[in-house]
Amino acid sequence: MSDLEKKNQQIAARARVARENSGLSQGQAAKRLGMPRPSLTEVEAGRRKISAVELTEMAKLYGVSLAWLACEDEASSDPERDRIELAAREIAGLKRDDLESVLQLVRSIRTRAKRK
Repeated sequence: MSDLEKKNQQIAARARVARENSGLSQGQAAKRLGMPRPSLTEVEAGRRKISAVELTEMAKLYGVSLAWLACEDEASSDPERDRIELAAREIAGLKRDDLESVLQLVRSIRTRAKRK
């Protein structure tokens, strides 16, 4: 696989992760982006390239930076780290009480995991 093909796959993976973390289904995202759902499916599978305009609109819709979505902010993509970063962005927008609830949930999960 060439470097260009690898980058296209990384962008496709980030597009999928960003959409999922924004809470949108493929159908919802496609409608808001003005594209057929099968086209978005192909983009996220890495079988269809994303135009610059589509990439820009995806970044706006999903609440991520264009540089992140285009894999320009770092050399390689780590899907697990990408999901964590997107989750952190979502958490950052919570109200204080909701943030405390999320933190309590995380502590509870970590405590339970340590017991196993």
